[in-house]
Amino acid sequence: MNAYQKYLDGDDSALAELLGEYRSPLIFYINRFVCTAEELADDTFFKLIVKKPPDRDESHFKTWLFTVGRNMALDHLRKARRMTELSAEPEDTVSLEEEMIKSEEAKALHEALGRLKAEYRDVLHLTYFEEMSNEEAAAVMKKSKRQIEMLVYRAKAALKRELEKEDL
Repeated sequence: MNAYQKYLDGDDSALAELLGEYRSPLIFYINRFVCTAEELADDTFFKLIVKKPPDRDESHFKTWLFTVGRNMALDHLRKARRMTELSAEPEDTVSLEEEMIKSEEAKALHEALGRLKAEYRDVLHLTYFEEMSNEEAAAVMKKSKRQIEMLVYRAKAALKRELEKEDL
């Protein structure tokens, strides 16, 4: 029985297992949208605790979780745009991405990804780093499977062009 099913069946200790498995990847994903990814990931798990959506297999649960996380991040960005106040102090925290990138080749890849359109970065992250299927990525990004296939194709081509500029 998967951890999510155990949680739905009332085993609250399974929540710790879900947090252990999905919290860091969710923070990594949300961090692409906002600097407060850890807080939004916690809010996403709070929504899980409150709502307990219907039984889903592990891949559907992950899709649901990342969709909720994405929506919360986008809501946060919309609210932030409405606010006219900007923080005077720069963020001191180092992003999870920067901590994970150690080798020069990985840094170059990260930089090349950063130069891509946000939509390309998102689709590559979901399909390669999170190993989501095109159907799952389509659900998270609210696109059709065909649109995701085209985005992946275009994103890979754009990434290749960026890497060729760096002679990698």
